[in-house]
Order: sequence, then structure tokens, then C-alpha cells
Amino acid sequence: MTTEIMSYDDAMAQFDPVLGFEVHVELNTATKMFSSAPNAFGDEPNTNVTEVDLGLPGVLPVVNGTAVEYAIRLGLALNCQIAESCRFARKNYFYPDTPKNFQTSQYDEPIAFEGYLDLELEDGEVFRVEIERAHMEEDAGKLTHQGGTGRIQGAASSLVDYNRAGVPLIEIVTKPIVGAGERAPELARAYVTAIRDIVKALDISDARMERGNVRCDANVSLMPKGAEKFGTRTETKNVNSTRAVAHAVTFEIQRQAALLASGESITQETRHWHEDTRTTTSGRPKTDADDYRYFPEPDLVPLHIDREWVERVRADLPELPAVRNKRLKAEWGFSDEEFRDVVNAGVLTEIAATVDAGTTAGAARKWWMGEIARLANLAEKEIAELGVTPGHVVEIEELISSKTINDKIAKQVLGHVADGEGTPQQIVEARSLAVVSDDGALTEAIEAAMADNPDVVEKVKAGKVQAIGALIGPVMKATRGQADAGRVREIVMEKLGVS
Repeated sequence: MTTEIMSYDDAMAQFDPVLGFEVHVELNTATKMFSSAPNAFGDEPNTNVTEVDLGLPGVLPVVNGTAVEYAIRLGLALNCQIAESCRFARKNYFYPDTPKNFQTSQYDEPIAFEGYLDLELEDGEVFRVEIERAHMEEDAGKLTHQGGTGRIQGAASSLVDYNRAGVPLIEIVTKPIVGAGERAPELARAYVTAIRDIVKALDISDARMERGNVRCDANVSLMPKGAEKFGTRTETKNVNSTRAVAHAVTFEIQRQAALLASGESITQETRHWHEDTRTTTSGRPKTDADDYRYFPEPDLVPLHIDREWVERVRADLPELPAVRNKRLKAEWGFSDEEFRDVVNAGVLTEIAATVDAGTTAGAARKWWMGEIARLANLAEKEIAELGVTPGHVVEIEELISSKTINDKIAKQVLGHVADGEGTPQQIVEARSLAVVSDDGALTEAIEAAMADNPDVVEKVKAGKVQAIGALIGPVMKATRGQADAGRVREIVMEKLGVS
């Protein structure tokens, strides 16, 4: 069934969007939130499970102290107040991936609340997003539906893996975001990107969105221009890339605008995101908090957060991404556009590490934004998966500086590094890729080029020195690009008596 949508420009002419985000961050603690089971991704299904994770009778949960410290760390980074006392609650609902029939979460007493995050948009405008709360909870298990489209509807059977059940989560909930206007998709992407970068900088999560370490539920509603009452919202669940969040917000704005303009109403519901079509489809009616019958978790005592502990955590916070970015941009001397391209390409960390390892920011940017990004696209991999390290890039630059190789050969070498053939130095030696600067070897190729191009020789002798490039090209070809172009030029000029 085709969903009617309105053009984005028309939607923006008639409505103002109101956004809200609930971002779930999986913590990278060694064990789960309330049990000693390993918190590890990719293990055999149902191997990292204890009786606590399954909610078997007679077992009691124990709070993971590291997860609490991580929650404080994130709360401080989001400019939140840290509660002096907080407690867990039972969020009651039945679903096969929740074996206890409830999720242990925080409800009316979260550990962090009333924060904000300032986002710098592409044109430099700063937009403040207010954070309502950041609370601790546990993740659910994972269902894999067999047959059909991979969703539960139409599936022949479903498999359940409880390895993820009990993994520590922090859910960050924003207050309603108004005033973004036509920049709502850009703001959505900037917000989730900022959260991902912060939790990565804090080293509290692996922050790999493709693995679900960071997942976003995007709330969207529309209100007619000039109205003050919010419209009915939808919640697009589990969007797991920054680009997809922007697309999901765009689609929901267009879909809701088409419905409202035709006199229909919006159903308050969750919606599924489809990356292949960049559309959403109906999920289930959105449940209000009252329907979860929250009540205090009787098996866990309230947490009393020591103020001295909070201040120690605050003092140990690393430099946060927004501050680091401003510092690096100034130190590297990049233009706004150059720096924005680096951030958007996701290679800021790699460039910073390469600079720290001993090369210039300009050289690091050239390689990570150029040849290495090209190799990653060619291999359909993330740059981090390519196997090229900052140390390799520094070695490449050193080989170029010593005139052992040139830029063209350097690209070949990087390709072989990505193929796992070794370090740049090892590859140059093993494949005999060093630049040929020996006059004897070059002279033979130069004389051949001159013999094949007598007209060019006469032009150069007549004073058209720029024509010399037509002689250097064949020499480079004859030496498979390994000739020292500068030395070739010198020899040619000497032979033709020009200067």
C-alpha cells in the first residue's frame, strides 16, 4: 500500500514540527545490569544468561556499580543534575523477549534530570536541546523472526536470544523540541550524532549504531502554523544510524502533513522504520505510562548517590567532543567547510590520532578523506574496518618525504596495506616499489622517450619548456610510475641544453 505524502516544502509552509528523542545507549560494562552474566556481543545465543536475567523464582538482582558510575558520567556530560537518591521500578508488560514480564527501569526517580545539549548546526547556528531525564534500565532479549519479511507479521516462527536481556542501558529523553522548523531533520541527525560522540568519548559504550549500541526512537508531531497546542505524535522505533534518523523525521513530517491536510487525524502509535524505502509503517498503539503499571522494584533498595563520588567523576571527565572539535579546528587551521567535511565523514578520530603520531593535519586529512575513504567505499566497509591505521599513514608520509615513494605509489601501497600485506615499508620492499632515481636507469627511458617524440624535443629546444611534460609522461609509464619525476625533468633539460 502506498502512503500519501506531502512535499516537504508544502508541509513546512503549513505546519511546525515538534520533535522528541529517546536514545538508548548500551553500556560496555563487563557484566550485565543486575547479574554477573558477561555483557558481550556476538556470542552463541543464550550462553550469557543467568537465573536473574530470566527472572527465575528465588533469585535477587544486584545493581552494577560501574553502570551507575557510567550513568553519572553521562548525566554530567549532558549538563544534568544528578539525583541524591533514585530508585528502580518495574515496567510491566508481556513480550517474549522479556522473560520476567517486566523491565527493571527507572520511572519517577531517574538518576539524572534537567540537562541540556547545545548542538552546532552546519551553518554554525547553535540550537539548545533540553534533556528531561537520563535513566538506567536493562535491555530486553532479541527476537529473530523466521520467514516472511523478517517481521513478526507473517513469520512462520521466532527465535529468542536472551544474551541481550539485562544488558545495561541508559535512556536519554528530551523535552519537546520546538522551533527547529525546516531544519528538523538536520537537528535530528546532529542530536543523535552528538550523543553517539559523547558516549564514545566518555568510553562508556562502543557506540556502534549498526550493532544497536545506540538506538533512537524519534517522536514527531505537527501543529498548524501559529498554533501552540502540540499535535498527536508518533514514535518511530529503533532507528540505528544518524542518517536514518534524519530520513525518518522527514518522512513522518511529510506523511502526517498529508493526513492532516486531508482532514484525517494522526494515530498515536509506534512506527517501524524501513531503511530500504526510507518510509515508516504502523507498529502498535502507543501505550501511556499508566498502562505499564509502574511500581517500585521491591528487590532493589533505593540508590543514594554520594556527592563526593559525583565530584570525583566530574573531575575525571575527558574533554568532550564539542570542546575538542573547536580546539582541533583552531590547531589544524581548517576552514569551517573542511572541518565539517571531516566530521561528517566520520574520520575526525583517525585524523587526530594520525596527527598525534607525527604528521601534519593537512596530510592526515588528505589520506583519510581521499584514498583511504575511496578504498573503504570500494570494499563496502567502514573505514575503521579497513585495517589502515594512523601509524600506517605516518609511515606513508615518511616514505614520501624521504623520496622513497611518490604519491602515486603511495596509493598503491595503501591498497596493499588494506589487503593485509603488511606495513608500508614492508610492502615497498617486497614489491620493489621504491622510486627509481638512479640516473643510469632513468637515462635509458629518457632517451627512448626523446627518440619517440622528436617534435617535442624540437619544441623544448625552441624554448617551449612547458612541453617537457610530454617527455616525462612516457618515462613514468616505462618505469611503472616509479621514476623520480623531478630528476627526470633535470636530466631532460640537461640533455636538451635548456634551463
